[in-house]
Amino acid sequence: MTTERVLSGDQQDEDHSFDDNLRPKRLTDYIGQDRLKANLNIFTAASKQRNEPLDHVLLHGPPGLGKTTLANIIAHEMDASIKITSGPAVERPADMVSILTRLQTGDVLFIDEVHRLNRVVEEVLYGAMEDFSVSWVMDKGLKARSINLTIQPFTLIGATTRYGMVSSPLRDRFGHAFRLDFYDDNAMNTIARRSAKILQIEAEDDGLWQIALRSRGTPRVANRLLKRVRDYAQVIGDNIITSSISNEALSKLEVDELGLDDSDRLVLTTIIEKFGGGPVGIETVAAAISEDADTIIDVYEPFLLQKGFIDRTRRGRVATRRAYDHLGLSFPEGPQSTMF
Repeated sequence: MTTERVLSGDQQDEDHSFDDNLRPKRLTDYIGQDRLKANLNIFTAASKQRNEPLDHVLLHGPPGLGKTTLANIIAHEMDASIKITSGPAVERPADMVSILTRLQTGDVLFIDEVHRLNRVVEEVLYGAMEDFSVSWVMDKGLKARSINLTIQPFTLIGATTRYGMVSSPLRDRFGHAFRLDFYDDNAMNTIARRSAKILQIEAEDDGLWQIALRSRGTPRVANRLLKRVRDYAQVIGDNIITSSISNEALSKLEVDELGLDDSDRLVLTTIIEKFGGGPVGIETVAAAISEDADTIIDVYEPFLLQKGFIDRTRRGRVATRRAYDHLGLSFPEGPQSTMF
């Protein structure tokens, strides 16, 4: 259900061609997440004054909000080189040791999906993060021997969409943990306007505002929708994104005025029509729509929760009155309705 979904915050193949051009390079150019930026500004400035690497940073939040962008900005602010990898890509302790021993003083190591690190690989990081040393065992049995190496001081930046799945020993070794939240409509409008300017797309304010409203508070989604609407404007709109062009194009993409698509509506209607509005377990919902439960938790649920369409209870997920109203359905009267 999520294959090439236009509203998905996950990076898709089409995003690679323009992501690098649209990503800000400095904190001053980064839009939104004001409290996070203010803290990072102080921490990076203090580290530079002491001529020390920034303490390790854990960035968490839904996909598409700018964790990779922030990692690159931190490296840029620290005048440091950045090495990028991901949790699933580092399969063996030796792979991690190889990465760590090649780092230079002050380098930034960015590990995306850090919660997916193999536990044996993760253990190599503990000493590296605490006292800049790595230890591992070579061979087995009588031939086993322990090897210890000192590495250069560095900054580890981990990114995850599943903060609760980061193990406690690893989580405790990060000096800073920042959550990225969905962006408000004004920030999304600023992001859409900035991207249109960089891509040299002619657009009216109202046209960009319609894109911003339907971008689910996610910059990556805004940039993807901007490209889709640009194509539509090129064919039928004299190459200008107007309010009417945006509305028509986004309607054809089946993205409604609040940023929900068919997949979101399927989740909501399944809870309402098949399970009486809930409560219902997420595994049951996943089986009913032939989707993976983790995908619902990572991709659909954060935005539906943030918009107030569903609620988490001890017994499962419940569709709220707002969900019924948005879908044009009658909210059941009775004891359940007092919950909302």
